[in-house]
Amino acid sequence: MLHRLFFDHPTSVGETYGEHFQFASSVGWTMLAGGAAAFVHALIPALCETTASRAIARLNHRLVEHRRRKGLAADPMLNNWVI
Repeated sequence: MLHRLFFDHPTSVGETYGEHFQFASSVGWTMLAGGAAAFVHALIPALCETTASRAIARLNHRLVEHRRRKGLAADPMLNNWVI
């Protein structure tokens, strides 16, 4: 059970638990920062005008490149990313 919870998915994407933790954590922090910028922009539209959009574009590029380096195909619908 523990092996399935902690190691099956990282192994399926060609990573160790530590590698997966590091990559997924960095994606999560970037998403949180982009989300915070979007809320700031919602409150004060003159601030953070492109911050969230740039975060999304960077994340997309990182995910595509990460999967390419791992030899994994990107989902053509871009809605089935597995971090």
